[in-house]
Amino acid sequence: MIVDSHCHLDYDKIYVQLDNIINRAIKNNVKVLLTICTTLESFQKIKLIIDKYNNIYGTFGIHPHETKNYRNIVSDSIIKHKKENDKIIGIGETGLDYYYNHSDKNIQKEIFIEHIDAAKKLNIPLIVHSRNAESDTFDILKSHMNDQKLKVIIHCFTGGREFAKKLINIGCYISISGIITFKNSNLLAEAASFIPINKLLVETDSPYLSPIPNRGQNNEPSFITHTIEKLSIIKNMNKKVIIENTTNNFKKLFNLK
Repeated sequence: MIVDSHCHLDYDKIYVQLDNIINRAIKNNVKVLLTICTTLESFQKIKLIIDKYNNIYGTFGIHPHETKNYRNIVSDSIIKHKKENDKIIGIGETGLDYYYNHSDKNIQKEIFIEHIDAAKKLNIPLIVHSRNAESDTFDILKSHMNDQKLKVIIHCFTGGREFAKKLINIGCYISISGIITFKNSNLLAEAASFIPINKLLVETDSPYLSPIPNRGQNNEPSFITHTIEKLSIIKNMNKKVIIENTTNNFKKLFNLK
């Protein structure tokens, strides 16, 4: 059984054909999905999705792009939203994005820390987005990793080996997306070869980042098999080993049977 640890099933491109997409996922052995929240509006659709499908779980969080519109979000309000549904099992996606810089960096940092605080209080995983912000992301996470309550997933990792090493040393899990299949992903491939199998997850980030050979199409959970195949080559491991370990890592992190 494969787990897609990060997808956006509430996005219109997927939501309008969700039944078909879920059926294709199941046919490709992708049997557990985590659909990730980015705004309060997306959260409303996520709650509908996880109530309809037994194999889909959700998160609550505000994407760093959107933080300018959610200045009043604090850890207590994040906790309150999480408690609206038992199938909300993670906090995020949160983090820092200095590439687009849609929101002020200081606002992003403030809201990121509120999410961290909520995740620690709830003792559930934190899903982190980091783009062009490696130093600040690491410094903030490290300063809050002073106990074992903070469980962190770096989603859609695109960094190099040294950044991966630093994150793993403070206890983070690292999730690999379809970017690993791209021709210009040599730096990421080197990092992926180093990441211990017990710290590895896989994701699609659907509907974005379709892997080769599906470039140009909307991404969907069934396409995760191409990411797993590429990882098996990079890490010189049987695909079954990659699947078994990434699934077990997810279950352990999110306390699922």
